[in-house]
Amino acid sequence: MDDAERGRAWAALAAVDLPARALVALLRAFGTPQAVLDASAASVTSLVGADAAAAIRARDREREARIGGWLDDDSHRLVALDDPAYPARLLEAGDPPPVLYAIGDIARLQAPSIAIVGSRNATPQGQEDAREFARTLADAGLTVVSGLAVGIDAAAHRGALASPASTVAVTGTGPDRVYPAGNRELAHEIAQRGCIVTPFAPGTPPLKGNFPRRNRIIAALSLGVLVVEAAPRSGSLVTARQAVECGREVFAIPGSIHSPLSKGPHELIRQGAKLVESAHDVLAELRLTRTPPAGSPGPGSAAVADLPAPDGDHRRVLESMGAGPVGLDRLVTRTGLAADTLASMLVQLELDGHVRTLPGGRWQRRG
Repeated sequence: MDDAERGRAWAALAAVDLPARALVALLRAFGTPQAVLDASAASVTSLVGADAAAAIRARDREREARIGGWLDDDSHRLVALDDPAYPARLLEAGDPPPVLYAIGDIARLQAPSIAIVGSRNATPQGQEDAREFARTLADAGLTVVSGLAVGIDAAAHRGALASPASTVAVTGTGPDRVYPAGNRELAHEIAQRGCIVTPFAPGTPPLKGNFPRRNRIIAALSLGVLVVEAAPRSGSLVTARQAVECGREVFAIPGSIHSPLSKGPHELIRQGAKLVESAHDVLAELRLTRTPPAGSPGPGSAAVADLPAPDGDHRRVLESMGAGPVGLDRLVTRTGLAADTLASMLVQLELDGHVRTLPGGRWQRRG
């Protein structure tokens, strides 16, 4: 069976409403999706029950054709359980979706990654924190995974897009729809420079029941989940709980006790999430280092390196910081450096482990 025939067989099987466990059992028994489709009703019934056999016989041909038509675009991929490109971390997490519909660089699905999630009604500071954490973590070699929602999700995607590690958007709709519609341009950028992935077939609208499944995939794909801002009982906290179920780390950025969007992160911290004040805190907890040189082991296996000694200008910035938190404007006054130059140097110092970012756009020297 060539790739085109295999794709058509998977498209047909994906159009059948089967529980994931039943589908996996059938694939183990019959070997290929086409063999499952060709199996007798009696043999399917004996394995997974009469309802599954009836579902295969009555499969939705219109939906099957819609999936096949979507796959006619060379930039579209159906990544199935038997595909080497299927992300190993999803398989390890249990109950994996039988197929994923992807647009863009599917290698991002296998890359070491960190999820960044949070409120749709994020504050400007929360969005800035999400962008900065995402940029620094992506520069360190971690692909940033989020859910393409407005607020924290969108800020995290944008922060990671400039890095080669880029970003993965896991959506709660079919791959031919963008929700919310206001993120259409962002979705296009991610498709060009990262990857959009969903377990939902083309044509699937943004139904409320889709998003818990989306959130579980976000958690399972990642080494850990960072919650930036979140209200109690929000979807971000659901993602964090699913991360724990999948054996992933959970990180939370603390905030003001007066902000309702701090209540979610604070609740997670009380439950054992790691309190983080900078991207370096996340990297250190995961025992990762900065982006390794070409040809060296990836960040998934690297230990934290010894801190490199800062050069003259970077050392001067460190000496100007003092022991307490300091804002960029104050450092501009103390050092005489231009704000953009200073911001770039601070990012490098953070990557090297000498400083950490704090809420409110402030920085603090480590040690």
